[in-house]
Amino acid sequence: MSQSQIQSMPQDKFLLVAVNLLHKAFIEATRTEAKALYKQIVGGEIVNLTRVQLVDDSTATFQLSLSHSEFQGRLNFGAFRASVTALVSNIAKALREERELKVFNALNDGSAMIFGITAVTVEDSKPNVMVLATDSSAQESATVLQLMYLDPTQFASAAGSAPPEATA
Repeated sequence: MSQSQIQSMPQDKFLLVAVNLLHKAFIEATRTEAKALYKQIVGGEIVNLTRVQLVDDSTATFQLSLSHSEFQGRLNFGAFRASVTALVSNIAKALREERELKVFNALNDGSAMIFGITAVTVEDSKPNVMVLATDSSAQESATVLQLMYLDPTQFASAAGSAPPEATA
């Protein structure tokens, strides 16, 4: 799916497709299937998710990757799946409520976007923030859905407080 196709698709429809793909891959799938996919993306692979036939008879290919360099603590499948479940839930809720969707575009070539719906989870008393990003610059024929962990301290300082600490 080229950048022009992404931009011409309404953001809410694009997010609906993305959230359904994530739900199918990690929530609806068996634990074994979901964990196998997780192992691929945590290892740095970009994996093919599906091809979708569009209304104009063109085909869109969706791939998946994971950026976890900002994850706080030890990332394992359980922590990852909790983040994805929260993200899917939060995106679905925003779409149901027809909220205005914030989207952050890349400054350079504009082919990457980050959707402003977050999923906050706590792992080992450390907060983590996951978002969904998309990039179509890698291959013109595919759209990469990127699950991305962001530095949680940038959200805490924006709120004027330190990240939450859990007591043992």
